Amino acid sequence: MAHEHHRHHHQQHHQHHHGDTDIDWAVMAPQLESQAELFAPLYERAMAWLAEEVTEPGLIVDAGSGPGVVSCLFAESFPGARVAAVDGSEPLLERARARAAGLGHADRFTTVHGELPEALGELEYPADLLWASNSLHHLGDQRAALAAFAERLAPGGTLALLEGGLPARFLPRDIGIGRPGLQARLDVVQEDWFTRMRAELPDSVAETEDWPALLTAAGLKPTRTRSFLLDLPAPASDRARAYVAATLNRLRESLEDGIDDEDRATLDRLLDPEDEAGVHRRGDVFVLKVYTVYTAVRTS
Repeated sequence: MAHEHHRHHHQQHHQHHHGDTDIDWAVMAPQLESQAELFAPLYERAMAWLAEEVTEPGLIVDAGSGPGVVSCLFAESFPGARVAAVDGSEPLLERARARAAGLGHADRFTTVHGELPEALGELEYPADLLWASNSLHHLGDQRAALAAFAERLAPGGTLALLEGGLPARFLPRDIGIGRPGLQARLDVVQEDWFTRMRAELPDSVAETEDWPALLTAAGLKPTRTRSFLLDLPAPASDRARAYVAATLNRLRESLEDGIDDEDRATLDRLLDPEDEAGVHRRGDVFVLKVYTVYTAVRTS
């Protein structure tokens, strides 16, 4: 969903929160689509890796699908599979259906509207592959959610969990304006935001983020872990620059209280389309991001 929105950029989203951690996914839809399209090479490499373990799946479920960019990539990567996009935002699912139809996948593409994990109960068949990309951490009780995900797998089915990785980097440490190390300081503020977001979720339970251990506790057998790199070097394309600008603007707005005046002024300059030091014009803008995927199999 992705897919960085605060701690991570999400392609997959479905939940709404309170206070300064509110997220309106429908409003963010164009941005979510653009980001997922930019990250498509990373997702495609992850799917090729999954295809080594998941051969000829009948049903692939994208749990927390957002506007369906990744769902449609699954339809392309696994041409014999049916794909179900599950999300709590109907406007995002409308985009997913339109995308699938435009790409010729409508006959084997379906959507399910509802909040995770309950919405998975609406599926007609168990999943051979259930993909949850940056959606689990929007559920208060992650341990219970993983157990629910496991229940929706067919025997021998695989759960692919995308969580964690490394924060994105867009700029050198010293960018010639403001104090060096801006993105490292933003990382600290984002982590505080993420902690608040998790604490404000309904039925929130703090968990050590040992994903293989949590997958084991859900009754699954962990199989593999791999990290995937998106490396878009400088000078960045217009699409990459737009993504960087949108990300920094969202950080500027959502992390207002945690940013000091000097860093706020630096962000303002970086976001000014007319400023030669801004991300729209400077030649050293790049995108470097790592996502980590954990797989586990239902053995019975």
